[in-house]
Amino acid sequence: MNTNNIQKVNYQKILDKITDKIEKECAEGENRPALFLHACCAPCSSYVLEYLSRYFTITIYFYNPNIMPEAEFSHRLAELRRLLQEMPLEGTVSVIAGTWEPERFLALAKGHEHEPERGERCQRCIRLRLEQTMQAAKDAHADFVTTTLSISPHKDATFINQCGAELAKQFDVPWLYADFKKKGGYQRSIVLSHQCDLYRQDFCGCVFSAANRHAASH
Repeated sequence: MNTNNIQKVNYQKILDKITDKIEKECAEGENRPALFLHACCAPCSSYVLEYLSRYFTITIYFYNPNIMPEAEFSHRLAELRRLLQEMPLEGTVSVIAGTWEPERFLALAKGHEHEPERGERCQRCIRLRLEQTMQAAKDAHADFVTTTLSISPHKDATFINQCGAELAKQFDVPWLYADFKKKGGYQRSIVLSHQCDLYRQDFCGCVFSAANRHAASH
């Protein structure tokens, strides 16, 4: 999906309208809507959870077959669970751990191993993770789906939201538009990560991004 020619959208304004509506409905006695939140790690989740737990009952879906080796996958999942135990949140938040299946990521990455982050490999990876999250959200009858990925300055928020919106039509689960870098979200996630002493990895998770980081540091 080429996002170069897509008109820039203020996803924060779209999100503000939805959360304002939810806040009003909750004040009138409505229950909080159920949100399935795809999460890649605890640091990226910290600000997003602080922000969204005021409006939603959240189920975190940790599906990241790109993260290797398995020890890295398990470490990130454990840190995410620790974050929920230690961070004060306004609403109910739970975690579902998706299956670690790196063979799915490696299959889609074949032929794209040397592409930079935000390239075709990265887009295929994001689509796979969002597609799996959408299926889980549909099975759980969730009201909305979104991902923490847009908080990263290394990720293309336009692609993420366009992909999410496309999959939302396919699975018939509303996509929650967001760009969590807005309102100082990324900077806040750094502060929260330090406060909770979270493991902050220096690569997105896949072996290719790890190799790129290693090469850049030498």
